Amino acid sequence: MVSHVKLTNAHHVFRALADPTRRAIFEELTRQGEQTVHALTLYAEVSQPAVSKHLTVLKSAKLVKHRRAGRETHYRAQPDALAPIVDWLRNYGAFWRDRFDRLETLLERMDP
Repeated sequence: MVSHVKLTNAHHVFRALADPTRRAIFEELTRQGEQTVHALTLYAEVSQPAVSKHLTVLKSAKLVKHRRAGRETHYRAQPDALAPIVDWLRNYGAFWRDRFDRLETLLERMDP
C-alpha cells in the first residue's frame, strides 16, 4: 500500500515545474551552475520581467536560491528541493511493483 507522502511540500515543487519555461530555467541552472537574471533572460528568450516572475515561483518552491552582487542578482539551483517528488515517485514505484507482483501471481495460478 502507498503511504501518503506529505504532498504539501511536493505540491509547490510540482506546481513550479509544471511550466515548461520554469523547468527549462531550473534545468539550465542545474547544468550550467549559477547565472545572472540577464543570462537567464537570454537563455529563456523571454522578457526579463517574465524570467523574474518565473524565478520568484522557483524561489517559493525552494528550487533556486539567489544572492546579490552589486546590481546583479545571481541564481543557483537547489536540486535537493526535488526530494518531495523523489519520495512521491518512490512510493508509487513500490505501489506498482506490488500490484504487478500480485498480477503475476494471479496469472501463474490461472495458467495450468
